[in-house]
Amino acid sequence: MIIIDAPDFNAYWNHAGAAGRAAETDPGRVEQTVRDIIAQVQSGGDRALRDYAARFDRSSPEHLEVSPAEARHALEELERFDRELAAALRLAADHIRHFAVLQKKQFADFESELESGLFTGQRCIPVERAAVYVPAGRFPLISTVLMGVIPAKVAGVAEVVLLSPPLEDGKPDRRILAAAALAGADRIFATGGAQAIAAAAFGTESVPRCDVIVGPGNKYVAAAKRILFGQVGIDFVAGPTDVLIIADGNAEPDLIAADLLAQAEHDPDARARLLVPNRPMAERVTAALEKQLGTLSTAETARASLDAGGLIVIYTSLDEAVRIANTIAPEHLELHLTAAEAIIPKLRNYGSLFIGSLAAEVLGDYSAGINHTLPTSGSARFTGGLSVRHFIKTVTSLRCAPGAGFEASRRAAALIARAEGLDAHRRSAESRGKIEP
Repeated sequence: MIIIDAPDFNAYWNHAGAAGRAAETDPGRVEQTVRDIIAQVQSGGDRALRDYAARFDRSSPEHLEVSPAEARHALEELERFDRELAAALRLAADHIRHFAVLQKKQFADFESELESGLFTGQRCIPVERAAVYVPAGRFPLISTVLMGVIPAKVAGVAEVVLLSPPLEDGKPDRRILAAAALAGADRIFATGGAQAIAAAAFGTESVPRCDVIVGPGNKYVAAAKRILFGQVGIDFVAGPTDVLIIADGNAEPDLIAADLLAQAEHDPDARARLLVPNRPMAERVTAALEKQLGTLSTAETARASLDAGGLIVIYTSLDEAVRIANTIAPEHLELHLTAAEAIIPKLRNYGSLFIGSLAAEVLGDYSAGINHTLPTSGSARFTGGLSVRHFIKTVTSLRCAPGAGFEASRRAAALIARAEGLDAHRRSAESRGKIEP
């Protein structure tokens, strides 16, 4: 972990921080590889998926689709042989569904008469088919199944498709299958990587074309989503995961260290950062990190992450800490503060906010109900995390009737069209009535 004072933060962020972000994207070689994969899937369909599975995955299944019965059987197995995990997943699913229902209530249809004769409206229409991508590389992300499928189902998506790489038996991890059955996925396919994203974007003989693709993945998956956006809707392009913790002098160093390590163990590119009020606090946290690393099974990855991009900034005021937090725009922002509520209105850029030392980010990852698919690499400046809104189109309508409001709007349209030099636009407006010279 690097320890710096707040006045040095801007210089660090503009140089070391920016260089780290650029390195994470790795645009050249990755993008060309992904473009090649997309072209092969678009032309070769299922055959290309099997070829890439043979190269990149643990098996190349003859049948890409996994039946709903197989997923239900996996859930029954889990409930027999690992009841605690099954119960935990059910609890998490209930919380995620409840939260998604609350989100859905914010999307309402309406029609309103703005002025006499001028009726404007909105409809919130779910997409017809959505794909949820679930990685299974170093870790099978069982929870991502729930985080993607449940909001889509609550949004009203007619068909939710799950994509996840095959293991040695030609099927996704059985815990992923169990979670898919629990969440209500309609169809499941054993395909992964950039090729799975391409398959969902264009469709193949087996994989149906989808309207939206959501879910995290490695840099190849992220590149595929970025390239194919426009051909298909996406949630956002995800980079390495990150956390920022703002702590005061009363915070518990062991809890802070535990949360930093929970982020760092994801990947050497993961970023764990901390803002503290003084150097003694920074030193207590670094000591706690070393102690916990000594007994952590993922210590090698976590230490690589901390060495590459771990950061502690010593701030002189909470306003300064807020400014730095808004600059970083973290995926996860934790507040280990006695008076956290005082600064919350000033915090603008984050994926999810965790208020108080009990609100560990890991609860958001798994079981508290909020979504763990969140904006990374500073993109929290302009977007939020995955929610039911990613599966809903907000469309508008206009209905007109004779009245003063309609006449005023018609006249204004004709005048603006004339000013823009669009003569047919002007005539269209004028044809619905007489306009004064």
